Amino acid sequence: MKRWPDQKKLWENVRNTPTAARTVHPREFHARGASINPANRFEALHFEEEPHDEIDEDSRPQKTIFYRDGSQSIIARNNSPDVGFETSVNPYRGCEHGCVYCYARPTHEYLGFSAGTDFESRIMVKMNAPKLLEAELSSRKWRPQVIAISGVTDPYQPIERKLEITRGCLQVLARFRNPVGIITKNRLVTRDRDLLGELAEFSCTAVNLSITSLMEELQRVLEPRTSPPNARLEAISKLREGGVPVGVMVAPIIPGLTDHEMPAILAACAKAGAQFAGYTIMRLPFAVAPLFERWLDEHFPAQKAKILSRIRAIRGGDRLSDPRWDTRIKGEGIFAEQIATLFQMTCRKVGIGPRPKLSTEHFRRPCEQLKML
Repeated sequence: MKRWPDQKKLWENVRNTPTAARTVHPREFHARGASINPANRFEALHFEEEPHDEIDEDSRPQKTIFYRDGSQSIIARNNSPDVGFETSVNPYRGCEHGCVYCYARPTHEYLGFSAGTDFESRIMVKMNAPKLLEAELSSRKWRPQVIAISGVTDPYQPIERKLEITRGCLQVLARFRNPVGIITKNRLVTRDRDLLGELAEFSCTAVNLSITSLMEELQRVLEPRTSPPNARLEAISKLREGGVPVGVMVAPIIPGLTDHEMPAILAACAKAGAQFAGYTIMRLPFAVAPLFERWLDEHFPAQKAKILSRIRAIRGGDRLSDPRWDTRIKGEGIFAEQIATLFQMTCRKVGIGPRPKLSTEHFRRPCEQLKML
């Protein structure tokens, strides 16, 4: 039986231990997106270790540690007008996928962790998420609306294959017939075709496979623990065959590195069966900026200046991130306009339409139906 670390002790250990801002031998971070663990911006004290020039042959890659999350609620709410949803469910906090560019990395700092390797190797697990979700949907206070899975993590990261927390949440949503939108970079989503198909019968679901690049060599170092591009295309086909509305999110578009791939990605996804599409342009908030800059030093040093210059041009000219609601997703300026035009033209060319509107008219509370019987 799996023994989970005690929640109270976890918080004591995390809060009382300064985050290490460190650089280590690349072999220690095999299959990791980040190669450094920058200091937590909320901590006044941190320490730096000297880089290791050598590493023992017996060293092993950094292991992932899972902690039980003791949250007492599961539906998160936001008032951001640019994300397309007001509520979301995050079965996990942190993400094993290790996408170096992930905008959600700074959320780990609120837990006392680092946005670097901690984000992808110190994962909070909400084992009671399905139970919490059922309780909140059963409440008279709940107004039926689309729930996004997920906002700051990937619901189908590797540990989901074993724990099936996301599947448990989908089982609850299917019983209530509450609409749900899913976005993931993992083909594991096809495991839940039965539940997604059931929801689709009532116009209660749409799935987005997120694809950044079709080049597997780039994917391996950019988003190391995600499914390969071809596997995501296969997932699109399987979901479409199962009657599940499915699309692609070209995200994030990295100016100067992957922007030229957008037409090919959209064409490949349309051929696989994608019915709708969207995109976002890279933004690098807080600690994500130094993480990505370090990644460029390691993998694309000759292109680093060009890539960062393009990102800044799309973000007002002098920054790598922009928190403004009206520009943070699509950017601004001539490069952003070119990307938007190319996206629209390509979608028309390959036959990709708008995202379907999900329905709340079939929502029900099973407990109330049982009382009527």
